[in-house]
Amino acid sequence: MPKKGKKVPLSDEEQLLLFQQKLLADEEMAKKKERLLSQFLKDKLAKEEHNSALNLNKINTQWRTVLREVKTKELHKDIEILSQTFERVVDCKDSVIKSLAKDLSEAEEQYAHALRSHLHNVDQLLALQRCRLNLLEESYNMELEALTKEFETERKMIIDQHEKEIRYLQDVFMAMEQNYIDTEYESKLEFQSMWDDLKNKNLEEKHFLRLQLENTVEDLWRRFQEALKNYTDATEDRKIAFETLKVKDEKSSKEIEAQMKKIQKLQDAIGVLKGKIMVHSRESEEQNQYIRDDKELVLVQLRKLKAQRTQARGVSQENLVKLTLESNATLKALRKIVDKGEKILKLAEICRKYETEEEKVLPFYSSILTPEEQVEIAENNLEELTEELAKVMTDYTGMENFWKRYNKVKLEQLSLQRRRTQLLEINEKLREMLKQYLDGISVSDEVLSQLNPLFIINHRSNLPQPLSTPIAQPGSKQRPITYNIIEAAHVIPPTL
Repeated sequence: MPKKGKKVPLSDEEQLLLFQQKLLADEEMAKKKERLLSQFLKDKLAKEEHNSALNLNKINTQWRTVLREVKTKELHKDIEILSQTFERVVDCKDSVIKSLAKDLSEAEEQYAHALRSHLHNVDQLLALQRCRLNLLEESYNMELEALTKEFETERKMIIDQHEKEIRYLQDVFMAMEQNYIDTEYESKLEFQSMWDDLKNKNLEEKHFLRLQLENTVEDLWRRFQEALKNYTDATEDRKIAFETLKVKDEKSSKEIEAQMKKIQKLQDAIGVLKGKIMVHSRESEEQNQYIRDDKELVLVQLRKLKAQRTQARGVSQENLVKLTLESNATLKALRKIVDKGEKILKLAEICRKYETEEEKVLPFYSSILTPEEQVEIAENNLEELTEELAKVMTDYTGMENFWKRYNKVKLEQLSLQRRRTQLLEINEKLREMLKQYLDGISVSDEVLSQLNPLFIINHRSNLPQPLSTPIAQPGSKQRPITYNIIEAAHVIPPTL
């Protein structure tokens, strides 16, 4: 029995279990410490974020109040300056308006005079154009009527000629058909008459032969009866059989002879008829061939006439279509010219409103070129004048003043476009300067992220500092060095 005061020694397995339990307890304690530490750090980080947000809001509010005060002072100064300039500009505008009112009254009088003269000239031009259009329309209608009459007469002549030829061909065809029917009927009648004659002759010959045969048969029959009586007296038994066979033989021989004669006669008659039929068929075939050739010639002529008729009809149709298309094209072109003239007149009336005083008084400027330049251009453009070129030049002589005004407007348009591009460049530069100024006096995330000379914290701006440092003079007080401290929580987001 062991004593109560002494410890029992543990085995190796128990010691291993105790060691594992201690390790597990240590691991649990370490995990609890890590959890507590992480929770503590999270709470601390949240507090720091909250405090930093509050401090940032306070700094922004104070900075905004300072900037607002500065901005209000600058705006007051700008308003005073703008009010003075506005009054000065208003005075200038009043004087300009008075002078322009006088010029406007004079310009209205000149415009009314020029408008009356222009309207008179336009009315004359319109009257001339209307007369020209009426003459052209009358000539066109006359030519159209003449062409339609010629077309109708030619069409009637062609149709009448075609109808006459068709009637002639129909008459020829009917006559040929009637001749063919008559010849066919005559040949049939001849064939029938010949057939009846042959048939009557055959019947008469047959009747004559029958009478001769009957006489000979009666004589032979008498002799035979006498011999038969003698013979029958001698041979009565065989007589009966012989008589029966003889009767049969006679009947068959008679029938064979009669049939052979009939067949021979019929074959002869058939040969004769076949020869006649061949002769008639050859004659009829020759006549039919001649008629067919005539028919083919007539059909060929008919086809040629039909082709000529269709060709003439197609040509006339094409001419009519071309005429209608050309007439429609001329009408459309004339309408376009009239619409274009009306549009030009409307545009001229609209452009009259935007003309200057100089253009109203002197609408057609003289040539800008010097006499030497004009002579040089004339030498370069020397060309042999033909009749067509002279006609074209005379047609376009009235457009010289128009081209002068058009070229002048084009030059003014180009100058205004260049002036507009210059003003746009100046406007862009002014916008950039204004943006720089507004960025310097305003506060926003975009402005703070860029370089700004007004953004100063702890006597420092965010502009790049020069590398050289000022040398401290003896006796001067050095300012204490200040450091801008930013916590890590503001730079690196929390990862736990």
